[in-house]
Amino acid sequence: MPWTLDLLPERFALIRRPAGATIPSWVWRGPLQAVVRTPIETSILTLEAAVPEDVPASRGWRALRVRGPLPLDLIGVLAELTALLAQAGVSVFAVSTYDTDYLLVQAHALPHAVAALHAAGHVVHILPPLSEPGP
Repeated sequence: MPWTLDLLPERFALIRRPAGATIPSWVWRGPLQAVVRTPIETSILTLEAAVPEDVPASRGWRALRVRGPLPLDLIGVLAELTALLAQAGVSVFAVSTYDTDYLLVQAHALPHAVAALHAAGHVVHILPPLSEPGP
């Protein structure tokens, strides 16, 4: 089945912090944030521009959002898309929400990712930047 994906215009960063780490207030900026806490680590996905320069982070990620909402019992969307990108040699960091899936790829790999998606019949739309909400 062909999927429509929206390319968010912003760049994102991934940060690994110790288990139980406090979440800095700068994390809560931009159109996409995710915090996952486990007994081993705290993983943070946030707007790259929000991350202070002295914070160790994997920077330069772009987000492709599968246009949804997708039913929770829908099977194989993430598997299909990540397999396709793996075949194209593109590493993926995936985040799922109640309504949809996000595939994050490094900016340098984005042209390969989009080409692979298009070749498989999927559509990628580039979204304009959202205005920042006030403090």
